[in-house]
Amino acid sequence: MSHRLSGPERRESILSAAQGLFASKGLHGVSVDEIARAVNVSPAILYRHFDSKQALYNAVLEKFSCQRQSYVDTIVNHGTRFEDALAGMTQVYIDNIAENPDILRIELQSLLEGNPATLAFFQNRWKSFTDYIEFGLNEHLPYDVPNREKIILSAGLMFQGMVREALIQKCLQPQDRLVDLSLYELSHELVTLFLRSIGINKTQLSRKATISG
Repeated sequence: MSHRLSGPERRESILSAAQGLFASKGLHGVSVDEIARAVNVSPAILYRHFDSKQALYNAVLEKFSCQRQSYVDTIVNHGTRFEDALAGMTQVYIDNIAENPDILRIELQSLLEGNPATLAFFQNRWKSFTDYIEFGLNEHLPYDVPNREKIILSAGLMFQGMVREALIQKCLQPQDRLVDLSLYELSHELVTLFLRSIGINKTQLSRKATISG
């Protein structure tokens, strides 16, 4: 006798199936019938849990966007030095995406479709990076550096783009042109290059800060 799913279990099974479909095809590339077939239910059953495809899509986005990254343990374990903490935070982030690439796919799809949830993705996943970089550079850069504020803001954006591009290359590309370089090695090199660009030599990275996997 097959186990009959409870209401919450059925809802979660629909979310799980929709997650993969929306991640690969976006909102407009997936039909309600396709989602229903993926969980072996009728569209009528699906509509009992979600009023519309848009409501289901929003629920999937909310599920991901509300998963905040916690970097408290990272700071404790890696130390409070800017370079060490940044390397540790990067490790936490890439581990999370490597384990579930759908998070990155959903983020990119929502960005292309102009969904408001994109802001929540930034607030919960990237803002910790950019805030920390801005704080660190504010402490590191001399106050007489020309265009100091622009440099600080641009540096946060640059690092965010570097990490995202590395994740796209290693987690989403069907043909990895950097196949001989692991995601962890690539991320470590990017962190080192970034630190060097702001005047922090890679030899200053402590052993605990080394990204590995």
